[in-house]
Amino acid sequence: MDSGSVPWVVLIVRPRSERRVELGLRNVGVETFVAWHGVPRRWSDRVKVLHENLFTGCVFCRSTFADRIMVKGQPGVQSLVRFNGKPAMIADEQIAVVRRLLESGLPVGPWPFVDSGERVRIEHGVLAGVEGKLADGRVVVGVEALQMSIAVQVDLGQIFPQRGGRSGSGFIQRTKQ
Repeated sequence: MDSGSVPWVVLIVRPRSERRVELGLRNVGVETFVAWHGVPRRWSDRVKVLHENLFTGCVFCRSTFADRIMVKGQPGVQSLVRFNGKPAMIADEQIAVVRRLLESGLPVGPWPFVDSGERVRIEHGVLAGVEGKLADGRVVVGVEALQMSIAVQVDLGQIFPQRGGRSGSGFIQRTKQ
């Protein structure tokens, strides 16, 4: 079975255990993804960039039903995100969009989840094709299964309103500034 056919699920982990869980799962051959991003922190004598998880307390992993007992038994794992008793599946496309945001080199950060508003699409640049909602001059892309979002700052000239149906790549909302 190739990794593309194994669904992504979301693990809820103990506070500050993302790195340990990620390493433990990788050591047993499970593909993982944690949305690490750099956050500048100022000390009295310097500024240091710390890597924090955009989705605090969450680790994404590809897991078959047979793997779930082993995955849930990893030190630091508390539970799987579930809906109606079934693990919440995250589409490959949503993981790909989050990865593109992180790899873009543009400023990204966590954002409150928004589920209504004007949808936009980035038409130019490294994020061309990404859809979301416009909020305070940022494009907000949500992971609906977590009810969490990521905001990325882009040149407003790259953003165009979307019409029609919703796709799985994200969403956006316009707010007053």
